[in-house]
Amino acid sequence: AGMVGAFLMEIRRGTQSALLVIRYAAAELPSAPVEVSVCADSLEVRSGGSCDAAALPAGVSLVPSSCRGLQRLRGDGLHLRLRLRSPPPAADVIFPLRESLKPNKNYIFYCQSCGDIVVKDRKFLRVLPLPSENWSDLVEEWCCHPDPFARSTLHPQHGDCFVGDTFFLLNSGTESHKSKENTRVICKRCKTMLGETVSSDTIKYYVTEVIIQPAEGSFSPTPRSQFVQSMVAQCLLELSSAKSTFRFTIKGDNGRTYILVWLLNSDTLLVESLGSSSSHSDFTLFGDILTPSSGPVGTWNAVKVLYQPCIQCRNKELADAWEDDMGVHPLKFPSETCLELLLILGLSTTSLPPSLRCMNSFQV
Repeated sequence: AGMVGAFLMEIRRGTQSALLVIRYAAAELPSAPVEVSVCADSLEVRSGGSCDAAALPAGVSLVPSSCRGLQRLRGDGLHLRLRLRSPPPAADVIFPLRESLKPNKNYIFYCQSCGDIVVKDRKFLRVLPLPSENWSDLVEEWCCHPDPFARSTLHPQHGDCFVGDTFFLLNSGTESHKSKENTRVICKRCKTMLGETVSSDTIKYYVTEVIIQPAEGSFSPTPRSQFVQSMVAQCLLELSSAKSTFRFTIKGDNGRTYILVWLLNSDTLLVESLGSSSSHSDFTLFGDILTPSSGPVGTWNAVKVLYQPCIQCRNKELADAWEDDMGVHPLKFPSETCLELLLILGLSTTSLPPSLRCMNSFQV
């Protein structure tokens, strides 16, 4: 009775390997012997007359004879490693943010939180990528004379959309969402911060706060945590691919550093069974996005990161060292979103088996 049919499988596409954790409902071992059967396309756990079986998702095929490293970890359950017959289907292609916008098409910007229209029916003649936010720091390395760009500003004209690492720059035109107190741009309906004014005619909208859809389409809401995870993962993957950068500081619009993030891998496929236990919520990795249509076994493409919180002066020495390191890339979001992301990371960590939650001094 102490056994639950829930399992967590972490698959690496690159190495065609998998770590399988069969989890207990309690820290104690079940009184009856446990028999685990691993087949190419299914798993089965028998204990004390009860049997929990789960079919693996399509495209995931194991090599049963490759089972090795079987061990029981208190509080976790049974761990074992396996090889896959073939790599699972490739992850969904993540398009660069600038590719989500095409010239000469009409777009509507919606507030992601409440769906209110922020920018209505705007057509862009040019969609152009901006250099990294710290590009000016590198000018000294490029030029043997004083900075030739010191007085230059990159401001979009009415038909322009400039795309940064975590934001879009638009000509403000007739849009007016500016808060009277400061330069924060807020949603008129729900008062969420959407961006900030850069100049009298330029507004910055953060990618985590707005949904951009073609004018002929309709707004389709996305759960907040799912959207934040998706956009931040997209930023990490784009920058790691384009710049071979794997360490990031997550900064708020107030200039504070909230999180240090180290991208570990982006080829992970998570497979999770909810089992038959009433306490399955303890084991659910992404409970907010698992829908009944997902069935008893859910799969997620995942970006695996190591992170350190920096709020309340935690990890200040490490944060200062990263700040001075040119190999670390800063990512700026609204401060409220940084706190949301920290909460999302924390919930993800605590949903993992205890032995998988830390690596060196970082959380996973």
